Amino acid sequence: MTIDHALMLNLESLSAIALTPGERVAAQTEIQVAVDGFDRLANLDTEGVEPLTHVIPLENVTREDCVIPSMENERLLANAKWEKGGAFVVHRAVE
Repeated sequence: MTIDHALMLNLESLSAIALTPGERVAAQTEIQVAVDGFDRLANLDTEGVEPLTHVIPLENVTREDCVIPSMENERLLANAKWEKGGAFVVHRAVE
């Protein structure tokens, strides 16, 4: 795929940006380099290659999900500006 002047103008319009002619040429060059790289990747023979989600084997490294006691409600609400029925009262965010 070739990135030409018309495509750059279209990309500018879609992106809602305005580039100077010099910026446009620089961006066009950078985008062309990226597109060429993607074209090379698209042409690689991947027959027999297993899809990967991670480059290295990944094991679950998180802790066990277990229930633990929480802080007492009175202590949690001790510094609350407003509370009602054992819960924080806050300003309405949506009318």
